[in-house]
Amino acid sequence: MRLDKYLCHNAGITRNEAKRAIKKKQVTVDGEVQTNGALHISTEQEIAINNTVIDHLGVQYFMLNKPEGFVSATEDNNYPTVLELIDQPAKGLHPAGRLDLDTTGLILLTNDGKWAHNVTSPNHDCSKTYLVGLDKEITDQAIETLESGIYFKSEDRKTRPAKVTVVDSTTIELTISEGMFHQVKRMMAAVDNEVLELHRFRIGDIWLDPDLQPGEYRPLTETEINSIK
Repeated sequence: MRLDKYLCHNAGITRNEAKRAIKKKQVTVDGEVQTNGALHISTEQEIAINNTVIDHLGVQYFMLNKPEGFVSATEDNNYPTVLELIDQPAKGLHPAGRLDLDTTGLILLTNDGKWAHNVTSPNHDCSKTYLVGLDKEITDQAIETLESGIYFKSEDRKTRPAKVTVVDSTTIELTISEGMFHQVKRMMAAVDNEVLELHRFRIGDIWLDPDLQPGEYRPLTETEINSIK
């Protein structure tokens, strides 16, 4: 890997910032000053800026408590992205799945493409649970319909059976095992109800850490990472 590229990926700086640091002789490789940004280095070598060693980040996994007003994307022209809430060096992170702009709660971020696919692919049956605040009281008929699956004309198929747990007359916990476009909102609209609040708190065996305030994040534990297969 090129030295300047390594710095961008692992020090959380831009390519221009990396080039400036190299030009100013602030960068060392195995203790020797290097002024060639195109120098090819390995992850086994010690890279430092101003005597601060820049570790090779490798694969990364985070859980984030997403607040309203952030989009689940790597970049957006109109709204801030969830990546802007990560304030430490990160390489190639992207959301493993999406939450709508006004939906809050658990979102997973990683640079491990295969792992992210296992989170989002319906073939892996990685279920997600939401706390859903409704405009009207939930009926027994609506629950039965949700749990048997709802036909979406645009996809020409039914949703997989959901699981509904009633919290109170206008609040439910809804568990689904796929991630179709605006799925929860569309499911509730199909049973003549409207979602007023939507908060995801579980993905597979990973639960949103109750200590995380909106906008806060933490690395996943090994147990949490290994729970996604």
